[in-house]
Amino acid sequence: NRIRELKNGQNPFVVLVSCSDSWVPPELIFDQGLGDVFSIRTAGNIIGDYELGSIEYAVEHLHCKLIVVLGHENCGAIQAYASSGNEKNSGDHIQSLVDYIASEEEQKSIPANARSDIDILVKANVTHGVNLLKSSTPVLKPLVDKNEIKIIGAYYDLDSGKVLFE
Repeated sequence: NRIRELKNGQNPFVVLVSCSDSWVPPELIFDQGLGDVFSIRTAGNIIGDYELGSIEYAVEHLHCKLIVVLGHENCGAIQAYASSGNEKNSGDHIQSLVDYIASEEEQKSIPANARSDIDILVKANVTHGVNLLKSSTPVLKPLVDKNEIKIIGAYYDLDSGKVLFE
């Protein structure tokens, strides 16, 4: 049985940073089994210090050579950001997600007339995650520069069930 095999060690081939939304299960989307994917899930596939530490662990100790940042159609965190305007939800932690997304340079560069297009916002968020990881020191950036790891973005289309890679 696969779980018994994995007790001796795991060898995932990919780190997959994706959203926590229940309709985005990475192992099912990519038809993978136990031990294949080192999965990191947060609302809006946001990458903070804990997520970054987890990614570095997978790269340094599990020897993952591929990192995928996966956004998806109708992302709830991105919708919260898009609908927030200048309003603040004082006291709730969802606001910290909205603030993080609002601070992304990739979001700020979107023209005002396109800021209501959730797909554009999701793709900018994915680009942010990829850029953040590619420039992350001291672990990831040197490996990217030497072509020892690859970091790519992807978009999951819920309607078609297809994943589009950058």
